[in-house]
Amino acid sequence: MADISLTASMRSNLLSLQNTQSLMDLTQERLSTGKKVNSALDNPNSYYTSQSLTNRASDLSSLLDSMGQGISTIKAANEGIESITEFVQQAKAIANQARDESNAVAGSTGSYDSNNVTAGDVTITVTYNGETKTDDVTLAENETLEDAADKIQTALQAMEFGEPAAQLGANFTVEHDDATGTFKVASANGEELKISFEVGGAKMNATAGNSTRVDSVARFNAILDQIDQLAKDSGYKGVNLLGGTDQSLTVIFNEDRSSNLVIQGVDASSNGLQISRVTDWGSNANIDASITEVEDAINELRNMSSEFGNNYSVVQTREEFTDNLINVLEEGSDKLVLADMNEESANMLALQTRQQLAINSLSLASQAAQSVLKLF
Repeated sequence: MADISLTASMRSNLLSLQNTQSLMDLTQERLSTGKKVNSALDNPNSYYTSQSLTNRASDLSSLLDSMGQGISTIKAANEGIESITEFVQQAKAIANQARDESNAVAGSTGSYDSNNVTAGDVTITVTYNGETKTDDVTLAENETLEDAADKIQTALQAMEFGEPAAQLGANFTVEHDDATGTFKVASANGEELKISFEVGGAKMNATAGNSTRVDSVARFNAILDQIDQLAKDSGYKGVNLLGGTDQSLTVIFNEDRSSNLVIQGVDASSNGLQISRVTDWGSNANIDASITEVEDAINELRNMSSEFGNNYSVVQTREEFTDNLINVLEEGSDKLVLADMNEESANMLALQTRQQLAINSLSLASQAAQSVLKLF
């Protein structure tokens, strides 16, 4: 191309046309990509700053997913607490029902054939509230059933149980039936008392108590089994915040892991709530102890729910903040590299006009050279 000679005016117009085409190529690239900075060659400072903001937004976006999973884990634990609370309230209702039954039903079971009451000792073995006492009652020859019952009753009332020592009082009585010749043990308030009568080696066990309480014990313990099972089933993706204090959840809030929240697990099983399994509701004191444990467990569950609710609020707030921060970072990145499409469109129109003018000018410049042909 260096061997071709162009006039000064033609070369000037050609250079202008080339510059215009170069600007058109740049404008077309901006219009097609939507960016005014497409590589470090366009503007190194804006390009790398934009990349840094975009990379941070991407890192926070992945943490946003982790926060969402953390919220789901907390919600699973909270759902478990609400269901366990319903079970504990049900257990309390069972205990209250058993407690009420003690004053509604008077029970008397068991008897001892005493038609032939003879002189000698009747050995009485009494088991009450887990403690056993033994005493002998001396009967006279041909003692009446009524007198024998009175002596046994007196011996019962004199027995002391527990620390501090407490007497049975009038809660339990010994009755007799002249028609059948039997002694019977009766419970005035439904509490359970096991008595063994022994005369001359013959023994008969009698139990005074309320059978409804026995059924209540089974139902109460069954509820505790359900509480244990539900606490085990409250996990989410391998993390169970109700499975014990060895369980925990760490939610990360920023890209360098310097900001986080550690959510400590709790033991929401019957053992963790300190609700004891029942073996004997024969006495009102035992039922009252179970009711107290259940009420304490309800308060503990409320505290657990409050703590998880607070953690849920913290993670949710950080999730919303991170989402907004990602938008700010992406917006800042776009400001550095995005092109103004209106401006670029106007530039393209101006360049097309300039290109057309340059072509026309080049054509006019070439006419001087073409006029030489007219000489021939």
